[in-house]
Amino acid sequence: MKLILATQIAADIEPHLPAEVQVVHVDDQGQLDGDASEAEVYAYSWSLRLIIDKVLNAAPQLRWLHTPSAGVDHLLTPLLLERDLLLTNGAGLHAIPVAEFVLALLLNHAKLLPKLQVAQAEHHWLWDLKPLELQDATLLLLGLGGLGQAIAQRAAAFGMRIWGSRRNPEPLPGIERVVGAQAWRALLPEVDYLVVTTPLTPQTRGLIDADALRSLRPSAYLVNVARGPVVDEAALIRALREGWLAGAALDTFSVEPLPSDHPLWSLPNVYITPHCAADSPRVRQRMTDLFLDNLGRYRAGLPLRNLVDKQAGY
Repeated sequence: MKLILATQIAADIEPHLPAEVQVVHVDDQGQLDGDASEAEVYAYSWSLRLIIDKVLNAAPQLRWLHTPSAGVDHLLTPLLLERDLLLTNGAGLHAIPVAEFVLALLLNHAKLLPKLQVAQAEHHWLWDLKPLELQDATLLLLGLGGLGQAIAQRAAAFGMRIWGSRRNPEPLPGIERVVGAQAWRALLPEVDYLVVTTPLTPQTRGLIDADALRSLRPSAYLVNVARGPVVDEAALIRALREGWLAGAALDTFSVEPLPSDHPLWSLPNVYITPHCAADSPRVRQRMTDLFLDNLGRYRAGLPLRNLVDKQAGY
């Protein structure tokens, strides 16, 4: 069989491939170093959306596309949706680093670490700090997939009260309240921390809108480690300027990199990180292991792990 392999991940995967698997490499511009017309599998990397259609057109016999990212919104072009393709993703690969990052952001806010860092730089001893406790604070997770559950597990160790929303609101261990559809909106006035982990789909685009932000208490704090467009940025900027909520920690944005003149950079109650919550040297090994396991399953005709519903978007 023939496999299209992104050059960015070739060094991790290629040494472990069976000898009979032929490889065609593709770079981040969509340039192929061989004939992909008979390729059945495409192991994608974190390249630009623009190359997807280029590769699909070069590989009319493609049957399975794998991406190491958890989100697939950047891949769902009309051409991909109309092709009879299996699509798998990296859901779960990043849960540990992202969950740890979220807890770091909650503690960063609660313990006033940015203010302490400024005081240190100014050689100023602060007497009037009033840090908060996470114990008994209410955390609402918008999205209770593998990532949301990993965050919940770690937040529980701090004694937080954990609520969450998901499409099918079955109870989950360690989560006090699980709601579905739009029921999470009624919970917002009681929430201390709102963490966004839901995939980006047509239904979730702009989900955190002005109405949601106005429903939060002024002391509430928002964390987005999902996709930027899930949050209405114009509404969030207004909310932060007018004190509808205490602040926000944002790792994802509608436009990335965030333009240097974007107003979010200048808001004192915003903590910005460069879409790095999922970064960890251990993720690449998990990514390799998942793909190789799925490749074995594909060749044996077995069900693949992390199969994506292309119409649902996750």
